[in-house]
Amino acid sequence: MAKFVFVTGGVCSGLGKGITASSIALLLKAKGYKVFMQKFDPYMNVDPGTMSPIQHGEVFVTYDGCETDLDLGHYERFIDEELNYTSNITNGKIYSSVIEKERKGDFLGATIQIVPHISNEIKNKIYEAASSSGADIVITEIGGTVGDIESAVMMETLRQFRAEQGLENTLFVHTTLIPYLFGSNELKTKPTQNSIIELRRLGIQPDILVTRAPVPLTDHVKEKLALFGSIPEQNIIEAVDVQNIYQIPINFHNQHIEDIILQQFGLKITKSNLDYWYQLIDTVDNLQDEIEIALVGKYTELEDAYLSVKEALKHAGYKFNTKIKINWVNSELLEKDKTNIQEIFQNTKGILVPGGFGSRGIEGKIKAANYARVHNIPYLGICLGMQVAVIEFARNVCKLKEATSREFNPLTTEPIIDLMADQKSIVNMGGTLRLGNYECTITKGTKTYAAYQQETIYERHRHRYEFNNKYKDLLASKGLLFTGINTPSNLVEIIELKNHPYFVACQFHPEFKSRPTRPHPLFASFIAAAIKYAKSQK
Repeated sequence: MAKFVFVTGGVCSGLGKGITASSIALLLKAKGYKVFMQKFDPYMNVDPGTMSPIQHGEVFVTYDGCETDLDLGHYERFIDEELNYTSNITNGKIYSSVIEKERKGDFLGATIQIVPHISNEIKNKIYEAASSSGADIVITEIGGTVGDIESAVMMETLRQFRAEQGLENTLFVHTTLIPYLFGSNELKTKPTQNSIIELRRLGIQPDILVTRAPVPLTDHVKEKLALFGSIPEQNIIEAVDVQNIYQIPINFHNQHIEDIILQQFGLKITKSNLDYWYQLIDTVDNLQDEIEIALVGKYTELEDAYLSVKEALKHAGYKFNTKIKINWVNSELLEKDKTNIQEIFQNTKGILVPGGFGSRGIEGKIKAANYARVHNIPYLGICLGMQVAVIEFARNVCKLKEATSREFNPLTTEPIIDLMADQKSIVNMGGTLRLGNYECTITKGTKTYAAYQQETIYERHRHRYEFNNKYKDLLASKGLLFTGINTPSNLVEIIELKNHPYFVACQFHPEFKSRPTRPHPLFASFIAAAIKYAKSQK
């Protein structure tokens, strides 16, 4: 039977519940246990798929096509396990599921109530995560802050869950802020005390307290927290601010958080295998070189909109002992006549155009692809980044001046990028994209094959528009190579330029499969090309 860890947050948001949950999972996995992770979000959207990146950050996609919160990216990168549709549960998903069952008559005429119908549905999702993954331990993060009205039913469900499963099968980790007042030069525990009181009011007693503070806790502060929180002093774990995020699991390990959890669960405490993680920390702390990569997007004021891309670039840099400095370029800026593009890219050793939706900033992205092609700068296009690269090539090399995507101009006479037939009748925007893993066959002897070193790959998608095969022969005759194809449907997955040091673009999202200890092949080959280009410029 699986054991369950629940991570809640108090005092304020943004304390790092996701990193705390990921660190716990990593440490338990290092003990030899199979772990799985979940995120409960209290908002009423069914999923983040239709939410603005400016409001919510990137949408992370699981291998089975579930659009999820960006915290799942943290989870996968830390524990190196593929998560699934049970990993991101929202209030909207729970309520819509219960209402759908009611409409079908599944409740046999019963009056539908928050308790037990909504709470039972939430419990089912927790059990489903355990059964679908076969995990020994499931770690569930509860979004928001204790006391929020949106998460009230989730907290009530967890109270019921503990009552049903008992202390030996459930454990509550509460993350909280310990503010430091510089006037009196002291840490204050009152916000945490009130947060624990609020948890108790909901019927939940935390077993472990993770304290976020800018400085180490004093013995007096720990004693006070233990007294007022009814928590053993050794169960108060310090989360002191660090420069290297990968140090956090080790800090927790040094305080034996995983041993405390295993002891409560009555599970064997084995030796930890963390050598690879120590090696990662050493690598990150001692990067020798630095190169600049330009990331050209339209949400560059919020880096979380491109979180997985940013992390994937860093991962590739680790492989080559190189720090990646990102030049965040707003694509709308490139569209202005007075903009000096050469000045913007003067220190850039590689240009990356990530995914996105809508026509805003598109011409700027096309200009970025053109600049990389003409000036022989390494280029990596992702999803929309592939589409703008193809449009640019069609316009400026094949002389199809009207070339564009139907997404930007539904009446275009040259739809280089178009809707598939099965997408044309879709009305609902949510969950109707091409999502999740699809097969791709790679042509041998290409830069793409050199990166992957295998002929068949599976990558995660999130898009609606595709390359129009009607133009394939024309573009190929001018030097555009179609190096990756989804053979069942003959859809173009990867393109590259024939006479260019490195110009590769893909329809999928490789960033979702990148790991700090195992960078994605396309990012690794892109950074390798950027480093080579940098050396040639000296």
